[in-house]
Amino acid sequence: MSPRNADEVKAFLSSRRERVTPDEAGLPAYGSRRRVKGLRREEVAMLAGVSVDYYVRLERGNLSGASDSVLDALATALRLNEAEREHLFDLARAAGPARASARRAPASVPWSVRSLLDGMTAVPAWVRNDRHDIVAANLLGRALYSPVFDGSDVRPVNTTRFTFLDPAAREFWRDYDQIAHDGVAMLQMEAGRHPHDKALTALVGELSMRSETFRQYWATRDVSLHRSGLKRLRHPVVGDLDLTYESLPLASSPGLTLNVYVAPAGSPTFDALAMLGSWAATQEADFLELDAPVLGVSTDA
Repeated sequence: MSPRNADEVKAFLSSRRERVTPDEAGLPAYGSRRRVKGLRREEVAMLAGVSVDYYVRLERGNLSGASDSVLDALATALRLNEAEREHLFDLARAAGPARASARRAPASVPWSVRSLLDGMTAVPAWVRNDRHDIVAANLLGRALYSPVFDGSDVRPVNTTRFTFLDPAAREFWRDYDQIAHDGVAMLQMEAGRHPHDKALTALVGELSMRSETFRQYWATRDVSLHRSGLKRLRHPVVGDLDLTYESLPLASSPGLTLNVYVAPAGSPTFDALAMLGSWAATQEADFLELDAPVLGVSTDA
């Protein structure tokens, strides 16, 4: 077990414990003068059915050897949601003997995935790796995220780097605070899954050094899954867009995820996407020239 993993376990478990009140856990509060925020360690131990000494060892970072049943009981006691429960199990796996990652993104985006993107002409779509690098996009996806692409000379562009380091992000993301929170929470999940990913560690280090906002979100130890939902953008060419997204892991390319954006037919956003497509066609040559370095980019974990 590495010191870094122990620190992550300690920070995560203590933050989740502090979030649960005795009332929520069905326990008597024994008066209003409690010295601790949330539950006491002995209360968590009782709820999880383990000894206090054992829980203290767990919260100090020693998850190595904890059984699935203990982790399940702990997740229930701390009222963890699906993402938090998954993160706890990831941290426990990382605390065990070092092993090769089970999920490694391919060295480049497969031609079949690029062909799939090119065939999706009516909807914006792009492919990212687990570090939030956009490693491939169709023409409409490139146009939709033009502020992300145009704001950086670094390829591949990274949506979370854009969120925290580019002033244009607060205009582009209409729900900036939610986007910022979710971006960090997703990276926190990945850090638990792939604690030895040097590129991810470097990204987190860069953002921590350069953004106080990122540091504040990271310190919450919140985690989040990213599957589907509403994304509200303010595009510099076509204005406000309310898009439903689906985030689809590519089974043939572990570590890569396809994001697709749609809008109901006849809606203002549907019409705006048609306008965006017309604009994108006029910019296609410039897009290809600017994004040439993305081709063949390494996405290894």
